Order: sequence, then structure tokens, then C-alpha cells
Amino acid sequence: MGDRQELDERLLDYGARVIKLVEALPRTLVGRRIGDQLLRSATSVGANYEEAQGAESKGDFVHKLQIALKEMRESHYWLRLLINARPLPSERLTDLLDEATQLRAMLSKAVATAKGKDKSTKPESLS
Repeated sequence: MGDRQELDERLLDYGARVIKLVEALPRTLVGRRIGDQLLRSATSVGANYEEAQGAESKGDFVHKLQIALKEMRESHYWLRLLINARPLPSERLTDLLDEATQLRAMLSKAVATAKGKDKSTKPESLS
């Protein structure tokens, strides 16, 4: 399986895992609000990655990849917040957070490659 196909499948699996996690969150005000934000951002990653595959230009491709990365960063944040707030046992979240970290790195590399830049030349705040 190629890198693109592997990333595609991992993003799909990530979205499905987040759906299951959100369904397990407590039905409190906080659980619903964070769950909504996490669900929106985590499922958006794969959708934007898919849109990038059908981009009409290199600029469009890079833009859609950047949106996927932005959404991955956001979902990573919500997972970290859930681990800190502990509405569920952290063991339930750590594997998913690890996957989010790996996917974020893969998307970051894909954006850098698409832009034709080596990641080491980007300012730290953007990597």
C-alpha cells in the first residue's frame, strides 16, 4: 500500500475511532460541547484530505492539505483536553492521541513536501 493510500485509510480509521469515542462521552453539557468540537474537527481531516486528492491545481492541493492539517491540530487539542479533564479513563484516549500525533506529523510532512520545502526550513511555530 502506498503512503497516500496508507494515510487515506488511517484518516478514515481515525475518524471512525473518534465517532465511537464521542458516543461514549458523558451526556453532560461539557461532554456534548467537547464531543461536538472533536467530532467536527476529527472527521473533517479525512474529508479535506480526500478533497485535496481531487484538487484542481497545486495551490488548491496545498490549501486543502493545510486545512486537513489545521483540523488535525484542532482534534489533537480536544483529545488532550479530554485526557486532562478525565470524563473517560485516560487509557481509552492515549492510543487515539498517539495516532493523532502521528497523523499530524504525516500531514505536516505532506504539506511541506507539497509546498516544495523541507520541514527543517519552516519556522518552529508552523511545524
